Formats: sequence, structure tokens, C-alpha cells
Amino acid sequence: MISPISALIFDFDGLIMDTESPEFETWQEMFREFGAELKFEEWVACLGTSAAAFDAAGILYQRTGITTDNHTLWTEQKRRSIQKANQLQPLPGVVHLLEEAKSAGMVLAVASSSPRAWVQGHLERLDLCSYFRFILTKEDVQTVKPAPDLYLKAIQMLQVEPAQAIALEDSPNGIKAARQAGLFCIAIPNPISIRLDLSEANLILKSLTELNLQQLAEIVTHHNNGHSPVKIKV
Repeated sequence: MISPISALIFDFDGLIMDTESPEFETWQEMFREFGAELKFEEWVACLGTSAAAFDAAGILYQRTGITTDNHTLWTEQKRRSIQKANQLQPLPGVVHLLEEAKSAGMVLAVASSSPRAWVQGHLERLDLCSYFRFILTKEDVQTVKPAPDLYLKAIQMLQVEPAQAIALEDSPNGIKAARQAGLFCIAIPNPISIRLDLSEANLILKSLTELNLQQLAEIVTHHNNGHSPVKIKV
């Protein structure tokens, strides 16, 4: 018999806050200012992983012949997207789940491929830092998602076994990282990631409001003990 679920590990971008929609919208705005269109399929490679996966300058040169560099483009894009992101609130169900987990005595962590200043800054703005025992970001590991390093470090620091934790994700890269670390992974797509293949997740929810913590824990515990299918979709 596997021990009960005692930990939740949250992704940040697109899971706690929908930072991904304004991110893509800002890139589209910038490309249009250069007289070009950015395709979703070109940008989405960086979702849930390193920004280096998106070669904005290279794509722009192919479309327009205009020479620039990624540092310049990313600096301007970040300036614009920060203004939009600072207006965002937690996605539906996030705060309620945090409260439920806190009341149940569970240990929580964030595991994000984004920079610490970005993640912690928003969590502080939203007054959510106190819920998490650890906030792990790209600075804490050598390799970000889809490598499992962030999740492996999270369970190590939380002092739990993989079967005692649930990973909450929204992107294929994040799901792959969680599954490789041995965690049961729940995918909650946002308006951006709903267009992607999230089928590697064990459970896909439309929103965190669909199930309460007890229901989630029961599903995962039954799965870990071999009493439910590997793939569940609500």
C-alpha cells in the first residue's frame, strides 16, 4: 500500500497565473510592427521550458530580412509583457486548492523553468508565497523542463517519495518532466496550452474548480495502488 498523498508541486506560468496568453499576444504585436506574422507553432516551442527554445530573431529574419538579435527582442518583449502580467490574478481554483492543502497539512512547492525574480515577484504580489515551503526556479537546477530536475529537487527538499506527491502542470514540457520524476501529473490547460497535446498527463481537468483536494488525492492514491487506469480525463 502506497502512503497517502502529502505534497503538491505547482508549475507557475500558465498554471497559477495565465502569463502565457499575454506572452504570445505581445510577441504577435511586436512581429506585426515589423510587418510579419508569428505562428503559434513557432512560439510554442518555448512553453514550459527555456526561452532559448524560441529563436525570435531568426524567425523574424526569415520573414522580413530584418537583422536584429534575440537579446534586444526579448528585452522589449519582457518590458511589454510585464506590464500585462502585473494585472493578472490567480487562475480559477488555485487559491482554494492552496487553502485546502494548507488546512490538510500538506507540503507545497513551486517548480518553474522561469527566473526566480519573475516567479517570486508575482507570488509576492499575489500574497501567495506563504503557502509554499519551497519555490524552485531555473536558477536551482542545471537543466529545466522537460528534464525532471526541478521535480526531483522538489520532492527531495519536501522529503516525500514521488508516489506521495501530485504535480500540477499545463504544458507538454512540464508534464514530461513530472512523469519522468515519477509523479502523478494533473494537467489544467489554459487558453494557450489547450491547443497542445497534453495526453501524457495522468489526469486532465478543464479547471482546478472541477475536483476538490480530497477527490484528487483519492484518484491519485487509487492509481498508485493499481486500482485505476493510467489515463483519466475529466
